[in-house]
Amino acid sequence: MVYLTAEVSGRTPAEVIADISADLGAGQGAFRDWRMRNFIDNGGRGPWALPEDISISWTGEGEWKITLDVFRDMGLAFAFALIAIFVVLRFQTASTTLSLIIMSAIPLTIIGIFPGFWVLNMVGEREIAGAPDPVLFTATAMIGMIALAGIVVRNSLILVEFIDQSLARGLALKEALLQAGSVRMRPVLLTAGTTLLGNLIITLDPVFSGLALAIMFGIVASTLFTLVVVPVVYLLVFERSEEDRIKS
Repeated sequence: MVYLTAEVSGRTPAEVIADISADLGAGQGAFRDWRMRNFIDNGGRGPWALPEDISISWTGEGEWKITLDVFRDMGLAFAFALIAIFVVLRFQTASTTLSLIIMSAIPLTIIGIFPGFWVLNMVGEREIAGAPDPVLFTATAMIGMIALAGIVVRNSLILVEFIDQSLARGLALKEALLQAGSVRMRPVLLTAGTTLLGNLIITLDPVFSGLALAIMFGIVASTLFTLVVVPVVYLLVFERSEEDRIKS
């Protein structure tokens, strides 16, 4: 039995294993500092090999397996949350199309979450006891991403509800969309603002800070894009129906 030890403080197990796997059987090259590596271009250029009768498998109950299991379960939970949201919206709106339009705000959160974590690590390197302490997308951040799916739906629901009410009063589709953006902008921004302030204090917690950061980054991007994307998608979907209604 052979034990291999190394100092990996400040790096995730997934990053370390990606580097080791990339160097297995690799050609000789100039050594690269770990700060220059990423999942796309990984490896430290320190080649190593195994005897022909020896194989290696990254399994067991270590950090690598725990990481895979946690994010697998979180992904399933996210999928279940999306299905549950769709079922509730389908029951309330009695329309599959409207339900999907309302849910179009959910993918927009990703535009804010992942770039947000990247920016935090680019702004300045944090250190604790001389070791790097990066801001990681952890399991709690994934929980925040799941919770955010239900939060951002509220913003698009506010817009779609106002658009439907305006159309019921006889307004033209484009006029209803413009009024929805101008009238409902303040409620949408207020709900987003209260969410931001509510999560601000959680960023101080060492465990749940990832959850708060995911919600904050996601709610900012989703709110800004929702005010544009949801009306545009609504127009593209129902513009033909509006033209047919006017002709008749």
